[in-house]
Amino acid sequence: MRSSPSIVPADRLDRDIYLILEDFGARAGCTWRETDEADTDLETVLRDILSGQYAYPLRIVCFNAIEGWSRDATSDVADALSERIANSDAEVSQALQDFIQAYGTRPFNLQLVLPLPFRSVAYG
Repeated sequence: MRSSPSIVPADRLDRDIYLILEDFGARAGCTWRETDEADTDLETVLRDILSGQYAYPLRIVCFNAIEGWSRDATSDVADALSERIANSDAEVSQALQDFIQAYGTRPFNLQLVLPLPFRSVAYG
């Protein structure tokens, strides 16, 4: 007997999918954020966290349904965010700094950019 082809495109599930558990405070609690299927790749998750779309991420899980695995990717994401921040001049919220310091495996050194006043020096 011949089986019919799947109506789900193969590449749709054969990829790493990232989901974020976010803390909404004491009254609302924690929940897995609802997100569009197209926005579950690592690059989009990093961009969304950096832009403030996730204020208090607690845990990030990565899975691949076709390959049959899942893992906690929180430390990997924290390290990737730390690297991105170090190579940019983006503003970083205190919550994001706390997330990176709590879950990152590499040292997180945020160098603040401070304007230095220009002073002319007269040599005598």
